[in-house]
Amino acid sequence: MNLWTQKSIDLAAQSNYLDQLYRVYPMSVNLRRELAQDTQNEIRTHLANKDGPNLLNILLKQEIFPIKDSYVAYLKRDKTAIGRNPATASRLAGMLIEMGFEEIIDKTTTPKETNRQIGPMFKNWVNSGVLGVPVTDNPDAFLRHQGNIVFNSGDKAMQDFANTYLGYQHDKGLDFIAKFNQTFIIGEAKFLTDFGGHQNAQFNDAIATMRSTLQHCSYPVKTIAILDGVLYISGKNKMFAALEKFADNEIVVSAVLLRDFLFSV
Repeated sequence: MNLWTQKSIDLAAQSNYLDQLYRVYPMSVNLRRELAQDTQNEIRTHLANKDGPNLLNILLKQEIFPIKDSYVAYLKRDKTAIGRNPATASRLAGMLIEMGFEEIIDKTTTPKETNRQIGPMFKNWVNSGVLGVPVTDNPDAFLRHQGNIVFNSGDKAMQDFANTYLGYQHDKGLDFIAKFNQTFIIGEAKFLTDFGGHQNAQFNDAIATMRSTLQHCSYPVKTIAILDGVLYISGKNKMFAALEKFADNEIVVSAVLLRDFLFSV
C-alpha cells in the first residue's frame, strides 16, 4: 500500500476527517427547483379544464416530471408519441389531474439530490487557491509555467490536454492536472458517500484512470486517484479490501492530504 493511502486511512480513523473534508465538499441545504409563475398558471389552467394533452406537454418540459413512471422518459424524448398513444397519455393525465395543483408543484420542484451537487465542488475548491500555487485554465500558460501550478478547466479540456501532451489514452475526463517539481500529476476526484453499486462503479472508474497507460510521453507523470468517503473505513467492504491490495506505486490519496502530497513530489 502506498504511504499516502495509509496516511488517508489513518486520517479517517484518527482525526476529524469529516470536519476537514467539509472544506472540500461543503454540502449545502438543498434548495427547491424553481418553476416560473407563468408555467404554474398554465398548469393550473390545464388542470381546471382537464386538458390532459397540454398538461402533459408542459410538465414533460420540466426538469422533474411529478410522476415516476417507466413511460415518461420515452415521452420526454418524443412528445409526438402523446398523440399516437392516447391510452398512455390518458392514463398519465388522469393521474396528474387526480394529484391536483399543489402536489404537482411540490413534486416538480423537488430539491436536487446531494450527490448531484458534488461534481463541481472539488474543482471549486482547487480554484480557491487552497493548494498554495497558481491555478490557470489556460493550457499554454500551464505548460510554459516553470514553477508549481495547477490546470483547472472542464473535464473535456483537461482530458484533451492530457491526451495531447501527457500520453493519456483513457476515455474519461479528468478532475485534476498539476505540475509540481516539473512532474505532472493527473487524476480523478470522487467523494464516495456509501457502499454499493453506483458508488463501487465510481471507485472503479477512478482506479481505472489511475492505472491508465500513458503512451509516447516525454514528461514525467504520476497518475493518482483523489478519493474520499467510506472507502477508508476499515472492514470487509470491497473498496477497503481493494486498497489493501494496491501496489506501492498506486497512489490513492484524500483531498485533505492533497497539498501535502503535491509538495512531496
